Amino acid sequence: MNTYFNISYEFDRESVHERIARQLQIGTADYICVADGVVLSMANRDPEYLKVVNGGMFSICDSSYVPLYIRWIYGKQYKQYCGSQIFMNIIRSRKYRMIFMGTSQATLNGLRNNLLKENPDVANMQFVELPYRAVDDFDYESIAQMIKADRADIIWVALGAPKQEIFMNRLKPFLNYGVMIAVGAAFKFHSGTDEKRAPQWMIKLHMEFLFRIMCDPMKQLKRCSCIVTTLPRLLYMEWKKHNQISNQDK
Repeated sequence: MNTYFNISYEFDRESVHERIARQLQIGTADYICVADGVVLSMANRDPEYLKVVNGGMFSICDSSYVPLYIRWIYGKQYKQYCGSQIFMNIIRSRKYRMIFMGTSQATLNGLRNNLLKENPDVANMQFVELPYRAVDDFDYESIAQMIKADRADIIWVALGAPKQEIFMNRLKPFLNYGVMIAVGAAFKFHSGTDEKRAPQWMIKLHMEFLFRIMCDPMKQLKRCSCIVTTLPRLLYMEWKKHNQISNQDK
C-alpha cells in the first residue's frame, strides 16, 4: 500500500483480494473505497471527507490518469483497478456471500438477472434498494441488523461519491463482520437497464471521461471542472514531496 495525492492506494490486485480474505478471517468489519478522479478531487478539497476515504482498509485506483501521474513524477508503473472490474472479479470467484445495496429497484432487478449468468449463487442473495435521503438520515443500526442477519461477507454499496464512502464509514461501527466496497456506477453498468461503460478502445486511450460527458454532459462537465481546478495543485504538491524525499536520500 502506498500514499499518493494524500490517498492510501493498494495497486496490487493480488494483495487487494488477499487482504479482503484476511479481513474476513479476522472477523471484523471494514471498508474499501474506489477512488476515481472525482473522489481524489473531492477528498483533497474536504479534509473530513479525506479522513473518511482513508479511514477504511485502503482505496483501489479507479482512475486511469493517476498511474500516469505517478509514472511521470516517480517513474513507477502501476495499473488502474476500476470498481466495475473488482466487482465482476469477486462475483465470478463464487467465494463469498454478498448483499447489494443502493440505487433503484429497477436497476437492482436488472443487475440480479445479469449477475445470475456469471454466478448462480446470486439467486439466494439480497438486492436492497436504499431510500433516497441525506447520508445523516439513514437508520444505520437497522441496516446493520439486516446485514448481520444475512451473514454477508461482501457488502456492495452504490450510492455515488461522496455519499457512499460516508455511508460505509457511518455503518462500520454497527457491524461486526464483512467488507463493504463502494462501487459507484458499477450496478448501473452491469444492470443492462442503465448507464454503460465506454468502449474498450476509449478506455485504453484514457478517454472514458469523454464518453461519460456525452452520456450525461451536465453532471460530468461539473465533475470534470472540479478535477481540472484541483489537479495542478495536487501535481505540484506531489512533485514537491518527491523532490524532498529524493533530497533526503542523497
